[in-house]
Amino acid sequence: MFPIPPLHELRTELQHTWKIAWPLFIAQLAQMGTGVVDTIMAGRYDHQDLAAIAVGYNIWLPAYLLVLGVLFANSSIVAQDFGAHRLSKIRAQLPQSLWVAVALGLFVGPLVWFSSPLMSLLELNAATHEKALAYTRMVALGIPAVGIFLSLRFHTQGLGITKPFAVASVIGFLANIPLNLAFIYGLWGAPELGAEGCGIATAISMWLSLVLILGYVLYDKNLKPYLPDWRPTAPNWTIIREILALGIPIGLTFFLEIGVFSLIALLVATLGDTAMASHQIAFNIWDLFYIPMLALGTAMSTRMGHAIGAGDAKGIYRALWVSCLVATAVALATTLVLLTAPALIIAIYTESPEIQELATRLIRLAAFFILIDAVQIIGSFVLRAFKETRFPFVAMVVSYWLVALPLGWLLGFEWADNMSDGAAGFWYATIAGITVCSLMIVLRVWVILKRPLPKASNFKPDNVTGLPDNAL
Repeated sequence: MFPIPPLHELRTELQHTWKIAWPLFIAQLAQMGTGVVDTIMAGRYDHQDLAAIAVGYNIWLPAYLLVLGVLFANSSIVAQDFGAHRLSKIRAQLPQSLWVAVALGLFVGPLVWFSSPLMSLLELNAATHEKALAYTRMVALGIPAVGIFLSLRFHTQGLGITKPFAVASVIGFLANIPLNLAFIYGLWGAPELGAEGCGIATAISMWLSLVLILGYVLYDKNLKPYLPDWRPTAPNWTIIREILALGIPIGLTFFLEIGVFSLIALLVATLGDTAMASHQIAFNIWDLFYIPMLALGTAMSTRMGHAIGAGDAKGIYRALWVSCLVATAVALATTLVLLTAPALIIAIYTESPEIQELATRLIRLAAFFILIDAVQIIGSFVLRAFKETRFPFVAMVVSYWLVALPLGWLLGFEWADNMSDGAAGFWYATIAGITVCSLMIVLRVWVILKRPLPKASNFKPDNVTGLPDNAL
């Protein structure tokens, strides 16, 4: 059994975790809000443009998550180096993560730009295909900025400093609104471009966010000790290999996870509009729950990384216990609301009796999914704090692609007697998948925590006298 820290230590740890988590929560809300605003503005402009944006979004989002996942590795690396006071290693890390970011942008950007063959598989009508391609190509112009933005975000996040990410995301979200008005609707002398204009607005917001976070990083005095001299630096393949070894499994995990949920949504859509609408409502509610859990897991991973780097076993347990307690409270509160007041929630989305009836059933299943998913989220971030990234990838592939998807096919199509049972069948299958994933993750966390702490790297601790303790 892992020791439970005293109450006063848990209270102090909660304060440190909150300091890291709340800017992440705000930033992620802003990023989610950008998608909502795009949907609303495009929907009010023309339904075909809305459909085109929906198609394009589901093409570039997995590519974005792949870039995000690979660069997430920098947060785990920097967090451990920060805890060990290896400042020279932290400074050396940023230029190499920027090299990886640039390479990813130059690789993924063209993939998104040349996505017409993928769209052709969807057999869209010609006008929607053309609009979706125009939107996606404009967004592709912002992908290189996203890579550099994420590199800077995860460098500062590893230090426990998350305000730069929050500030850049919120301002980028606010700027996206007038940009959409200008390029979708053609206001203030801008061309009226519909879906393509939404893509232009998104790309400009991506570059603006990069400028904002770069300005914050350059002018924040507390960050200067952790930044390298701004001069050309050759690639260091040792550091780059570490980033890729840790980051590629995370990127593939995010990529394939969103892929399986998208595929399940497409399969549910074949059951009819009522099934698809009900499924989307339940999935959207889970998405709202995921935002605070993602912020909590990321904050815990950073705090735990600091403790690992410092060789502080008690600090690891403090971070774990606080996150488990908060995650349990959030999951139980969410589940209670979903089980007791589903009608109030569904009324926000629709007045259709058929959708309300099925959505109520699916939301109650989503409540149980959320309870189990909380375990998986916290456990996965624990493993990432220890630089264990391959196992969560394997667990995700096994649980979702080998358990949930085939079982969903059986419960949703082969064994279902009606549309309602079919839609519910996919949620039963998803619950089974997340249960398998959570069990695998918990067992792996147990093994990792029983091991001695990782040995320090070849980089020696630096003299840190007088340096600001930014993470605390």
